[in-house]
Amino acid sequence: MPRADSEKKWVYPSEQMFWNAMLRKGWKWRDEDISQKDMYNIIKIHKQNNEQAWKEILKWEALHAAECPCGPTLIRFGGKAKQYSPRARIGSWMGYELPFDRHDGTISRCGKEVGYVLDHHDGGEVNQD
Repeated sequence: MPRADSEKKWVYPSEQMFWNAMLRKGWKWRDEDISQKDMYNIIKIHKQNNEQAWKEILKWEALHAAECPCGPTLIRFGGKAKQYSPRARIGSWMGYELPFDRHDGTISRCGKEVGYVLDHHDGGEVNQD
């Protein structure tokens, strides 16, 4: 994901940084469930989720290509796993499952700040075949 006001890309956290952040946010597991050594795979999944979220933002931003032909850049991106968006709460009242994670992103659309709320839902069972 391109950073705003920079030629650099966003850098994902190390395994230790990710583990520490999860503990700071209050995530707790039994020792047999997950350990720090599992962070390598969790980070790969997290990175893929973020990259897919960025692709979704780009689809919406394509509607503004005339306004900003050079495309958006990312200003801020942060998780709010314990805070449900209004849309997620309303959906839960209608019987839909709450998301397992939420990220809020702010992009620069050629200098104009635009916010996005990204709810991450369980994709269901994984086909092992």
